[in-house]
Amino acid sequence: MTEQDAVATAGLGKLRRFTWLTLVASVVLTLVGVLGWRQFRAETPTWSGAVGLVALAVVSVACTMAFQRRVAFTPTVRAHPSPPVAWLAAGGVAAVVLAALVLAVDPGDEAWCVAPASMVTVIAMFLPRTARRALISVAIIVAVAVEMIPAVAAGDDPYTGILLAPGIVAFTVWMVFGLLWAWDVAERLDTARGLAGDLAVARERLRFAADLHDIQGHHLQVIALKSELAARLSAADPERAAAEMREVRGMATDAIRDTKAVVQGYRRTTLDEEIANAGRVLAAADIEVRVGVDGAEDLPEPARHLLGLVVREATTNVLRHSSARSAEVDFTVDGGRARLRVGNDGAAPPGSAAGTGLRGLAERLDGAGGELTWEREGDRFTVAASLPLPMESR
Repeated sequence: MTEQDAVATAGLGKLRRFTWLTLVASVVLTLVGVLGWRQFRAETPTWSGAVGLVALAVVSVACTMAFQRRVAFTPTVRAHPSPPVAWLAAGGVAAVVLAALVLAVDPGDEAWCVAPASMVTVIAMFLPRTARRALISVAIIVAVAVEMIPAVAAGDDPYTGILLAPGIVAFTVWMVFGLLWAWDVAERLDTARGLAGDLAVARERLRFAADLHDIQGHHLQVIALKSELAARLSAADPERAAAEMREVRGMATDAIRDTKAVVQGYRRTTLDEEIANAGRVLAAADIEVRVGVDGAEDLPEPARHLLGLVVREATTNVLRHSSARSAEVDFTVDGGRARLRVGNDGAAPPGSAAGTGLRGLAERLDGAGGELTWEREGDRFTVAASLPLPMESR
């Protein structure tokens, strides 16, 4: 875990504790404050007060345990929070007992619904959305019915004061789920932060793999070509064979240098260097090369780097996959875009798939607003790339 991850995790832990304490304090203190003193009133029988205090304690502990589970900081528990079924069942029974005791002492006491509203809310926390809405709706309907039935039985106006009990239910749900919503948003943001970090690492690995492929694939192909040429010339022309091997040694040194540069993160391929290198390497392979370059000196650095990679990959493919006798490299700036075209007359047989190098470069050019295509027409194979240029480079 990085220092930044540790700080973020610590911050989420503080928010978790704040959310849990706020939920517990809001609900439990309301239960104790509204219902606790009622168990000590003169009109409350001693047995009723004792039973009420026990029921109040059970409801309070059940709510506390439910909140503890719902805002758990353990990732596996957060992803699939399982309800404390035993505590929820005990709390539900205790809430009904509390409501009955309050109504038995004073049928007009609106506080009867506080405990049931709290337990309905904590049970709803663990239900799917549809079941949650159904439970809350039923609780509100029951609250209205409990308010209306005594009034109807007594012949009073059934609509007087019927909104207080369902209002308490709705307010409890709103308060608890509002705090839980804030916690869930923070938790999702923390998860997204972790995923963004993982994605950045994956992108860097892909970039490193692509650069390593570009370097090693090209250098090794040229080394193999020149080594084979030196072997053929060793008897007939030892001096030229020695010159070719000196070039092989230079290519190996370049490969080592470029590989170190990739690891250190500062290697940059340029279009000018790669076009010049392509001409030398293809000529050494007895391939007639025609090079046409117009406007490369005005290219910005990112475009020079990307197009240089395209020239390198296309040259490597000519050496590795084709039987070309001639090739051409053309670069122009036209219509606000840099356009590169590398073609040869020795295309691989039909059905040959494009290598990972071209596909990877196509993704990189696409990310820069450009395009990389390749096509086979008869014996000709052409790679074409284009990139948009900033206004100052046009």
